[in-house]
Amino acid sequence: METISLRLEDEFLQDLERVMQKYRYSTKTEFVRAAIRDKINWLKKEELLKKVAVLSGSSGKKTSDEQLHEAGEKAFEILEKKFKHK
Repeated sequence: METISLRLEDEFLQDLERVMQKYRYSTKTEFVRAAIRDKINWLKKEELLKKVAVLSGSSGKKTSDEQLHEAGEKAFEILEKKFKHK
């Protein structure tokens, strides 16, 4: 495991400590790891959603609102299963 150093402004650090206390994080390391993990997962979801948007627009046929809604629901289910927090 690699150690990294992080410098934070006082005001930002105070905000961090308030959030940590509110959501019961015991250490800054625990909080930062969770935040990084959440950001990575969010970026992966965004990338997948962009791919879905490209694929749904590439068929060349008209898609009804109902079909679009169904595709969105299905995509959401897939993403939810893939990124569900343990």
